[in-house]
Amino acid sequence: MDRRNFLRTAGAGLAAGAAAVAGSASRTVRAQAGSGRPEPGERPKGAEGVRVANPRGRVPVSFIIDDSTCLVNLAYYGIPQFHEVFPDRYPQDWRRLPREIPDDFVREFGQWCGERGIRGKYSIVPYPACVGWMDRGLPGWSHHDLEASLRLVRESMLPAWDIHPEMVSHTRVVDIKTGRPYPQATPAFMENWGWSQDKSAEVLAEYMAYALQVLKNVDLPCEGITTPGGFGHRNRASLARGTLLACREVFDAEIPHYFRDLYGEGDRSVAPQVYLAEGLGSGDPRCVVSIIGCTGDWFGGWDGLTPGAADRFITEDLARGRLVEVIDRGEPAILVCHWPGIYFNGEKIGFNIFKKVVGRLHKRYDRLLWMKLSEIARYWAARELTALRRDGPRVALRAPFAAPAFTVAVDGEVRAPAVETGGTRTPLKPAASRKALAAGTWIRDGGETLLCFDLPKGASTLHLG
Repeated sequence: MDRRNFLRTAGAGLAAGAAAVAGSASRTVRAQAGSGRPEPGERPKGAEGVRVANPRGRVPVSFIIDDSTCLVNLAYYGIPQFHEVFPDRYPQDWRRLPREIPDDFVREFGQWCGERGIRGKYSIVPYPACVGWMDRGLPGWSHHDLEASLRLVRESMLPAWDIHPEMVSHTRVVDIKTGRPYPQATPAFMENWGWSQDKSAEVLAEYMAYALQVLKNVDLPCEGITTPGGFGHRNRASLARGTLLACREVFDAEIPHYFRDLYGEGDRSVAPQVYLAEGLGSGDPRCVVSIIGCTGDWFGGWDGLTPGAADRFITEDLARGRLVEVIDRGEPAILVCHWPGIYFNGEKIGFNIFKKVVGRLHKRYDRLLWMKLSEIARYWAARELTALRRDGPRVALRAPFAAPAFTVAVDGEVRAPAVETGGTRTPLKPAASRKALAAGTWIRDGGETLLCFDLPKGASTLHLG
């Protein structure tokens, strides 16, 4: 299930695109592309009567913003390029859209979210719709305009938001040898459709690294990537490994992650997927985490032309909606939107819907935890890859990755618990309530005990009494 409408147009284009790419001037495929699901990799053994719970016993919540960048309204410049490829499928009147999403709105949005502790992911497309480069200049805006916009992102969005590239242009595929888009306006040379579907992990990694390097040049740190449209949706194994390679190469990211999929309805799990785990007992453990959204874009859409409604997320009576379904089963509730629809032609319709959704969420729930995607990825990597072994009143842990507020639920009686690391034993304090559970505390909750502590990388011991 794709997070935009792009895949509705992909069927005919992909077959033709694959044939075209095979004989084109695109980069040579050096290895077999992986079309299936990525391999999970190594997994340690668990311990009977011990499970890893959500951080602080809360439900993670996050907000994914796609199609954002500095100044450029990607819908305004992207729709005519999509129309050139599929003229009958992109009839939107893009001329009625604003060409710019102004910094004043970024500032307003960032301030509002900051006051409420909202965290998530904000894309910066490096070469948005081929208009100009984040590290070179944007025709139509001055150098001062671009520098001010980049500075605003650093100051207003970091550190509460992860920054992702959404590949290079989000429209045309760029020849990374020349920095120019390929001349063919066909599905085979669009990032949203055919080009990525038959490439090896190494080729995809080169392309993603090219995008990441542009953001590194303007001092925007990245631990993950967002796929534009249908990028890699039939080449998931290569996409996962390519992300791992690219993020480690350019930013030395310890736990790379990517956003590719969302499931906006049904019972399918939306918990993050940890792939390609290896070297867990070595000094260089590796994995990559697929972050999964749980909603469609019901704010204002990727083109900023069709307003949404809050009730699909959570109804006014707080009783129903997709977020209620996901949160009540304890899985991360990761909302998805597109920046042109949040701004919505200056009317801010999508932003106002988001405000309403946040208000309803906080009215119904008091145990949510807003997290960045990188924080969720780190926690899930530690959750799945930390070895646990129980020996009476002790639980031995061996973690390939550190994780703050790591929370363990144990069966049986617990008295005066403590965490031991490097020979130092630190007692955990009783929490006043489940809501007050934080690192360094514990609480008895029904038939189990929750113990919350900052998990160090390597060996540690949890003493239960």
